[in-house]
Amino acid sequence: MRTVIFDLDGTLADTSGDLIAAANACFRAMGAGDVLDPLRDAGTAFHGGRAMLRLGFARIGRAADEAAVDRHYDDLLAAYERAIDVHTVLYPGALEAVGALSEAGFRVGICTNKPEPLAELLTARLGVRDAFASLVGAGVLPRKPDAAPFVEAVRRAGGDPARALLVGDTETDFRTARAAGVPAVLVTFGPEGERVAALGPEAAIGHFDELPEVATRLLP
Repeated sequence: MRTVIFDLDGTLADTSGDLIAAANACFRAMGAGDVLDPLRDAGTAFHGGRAMLRLGFARIGRAADEAAVDRHYDDLLAAYERAIDVHTVLYPGALEAVGALSEAGFRVGICTNKPEPLAELLTARLGVRDAFASLVGAGVLPRKPDAAPFVEAVRRAGGDPARALLVGDTETDFRTARAAGVPAVLVTFGPEGERVAALGPEAAIGHFDELPEVATRLLP
């Protein structure tokens, strides 16, 4: 069974506003104020909580303070869980593309480095969880770019890892696809669009209405 696995943050949904808000809640609690900017730092947000904390600590003169990152990571996750869908929206055409793929006989799933309980919560709050046959997030398995969570997402969706592809928005997603030996489709509408297109994925798309044709071409 042909399978399309999506990354979540920065691919299916623009989660940057809520992620940045959670990181800033941590910095405000330290007395540093809002250190990160929702527009300027969206790309960092899509690399996860620790990346945001590292950037913020660097800005307040505490670069390389990994102990502080570790101390505040759980606080960031708690703040994020409390306000996970205030600003988050699906990218235009995302759900329509998922529906078109399903109607064409593809299995569809999600593979994200977001902690799995938070990914389950967010997709449920957005009303899209039932559109995906699988969701694998961070937890038990290694994180992307290890191929293991991608392969598990394909298997949970009822697909064949040899007939699958990954849709993502970062170099991490590109490297995950390479580790799994599958095509990479990278979206270019995010903050890292030009850079990821230059990585040489099998396809780069600027809008989700391109995806059904691309998936059919790459997985005939």
